[in-house]
Amino acid sequence: QVQLVESGGGSVQAGGSLRLSCVFFGYTYYYNCMGWFRQAPGKGREGVAAIYTNNGYPYYADSVKGRFTIAQDKAKNTVSLQMNNLKPEDTAMYYCAAGAQSWTRALVVGAYTHWGQGTQVTVSS
Repeated sequence: QVQLVESGGGSVQAGGSLRLSCVFFGYTYYYNCMGWFRQAPGKGREGVAAIYTNNGYPYYADSVKGRFTIAQDKAKNTVSLQMNNLKPEDTAMYYCAAGAQSWTRALVVGAYTHWGQGTQVTVSS
């Protein structure tokens, strides 16, 4: 019922910033969680940040806490990820996702049911 499209990826030097955006097409009232995930070559997909739409409370992986900020713009039907002080280990394909799960599973990959196609983020030294 929902399609997601990411944008904003690119190449940046360590210490730089990028802002990713995800547009949700279709009805989103059914989905309680919206999140960002990433997958580096040869590694599994991991949760980066998520937001519980009921109250706007954010959740972050320890590796990005203090550097990344997730936000939702309900009027524009988008969710963004502001990434500051980027590190080479942040290099990955980034995906946005939507799910109907509880906040307790906000960063659980398997709990999400709808995914975008991804946008590449590359951070060089």
